[in-house]
Amino acid sequence: MGYGMDSINWDDRAFYDDGEWVTWSEIDEHLRQQEWDAKYPNGDRSMIPYFDDLICLAEKYHLETSRHLNLYGDIGELFGAMTYGIKLNKNYAQGADGRLGNDHVEIKTITPFKRKDEVIIDLSGNFSKLLVVKINEEFEVSGRMIDRKDIPGRKGRYLRVKWSDLPTAS
Repeated sequence: MGYGMDSINWDDRAFYDDGEWVTWSEIDEHLRQQEWDAKYPNGDRSMIPYFDDLICLAEKYHLETSRHLNLYGDIGELFGAMTYGIKLNKNYAQGADGRLGNDHVEIKTITPFKRKDEVIIDLSGNFSKLLVVKINEEFEVSGRMIDRKDIPGRKGRYLRVKWSDLPTAS
């Protein structure tokens, strides 16, 4: 029985280094962890696989059906956890979506199908920071955080907040 190059599973191949066997899968995982550590130094990296799965699912579903799944709010919350280290509250908790240290954080998501890059904030909620997460038409995700006291135009109970009015660095 011959072993051609096509029959070798390169992921399972191992080599002996510094007294132990190492597989390419282990090296890939180690490199992925280093990349995540650099990209999300303050975040909860355990959320990354769920975030990746959801954003991939949303994009594939849209490409195949031209419709959108109702999960962009969850994607925004996972982005806040993995990028900023926000500890998410239980589902449907009143007032805020999570905590960042002593701050309560409200997370709002701009979806890829929204005509305007803005969100509506209920100022009666108990939050001291606002994170606006934007998912664009290419399913690229970014976020901008602002202190509640710095939100532009704070009059009335409900407020429209434009993406362009938020600071780019937080």
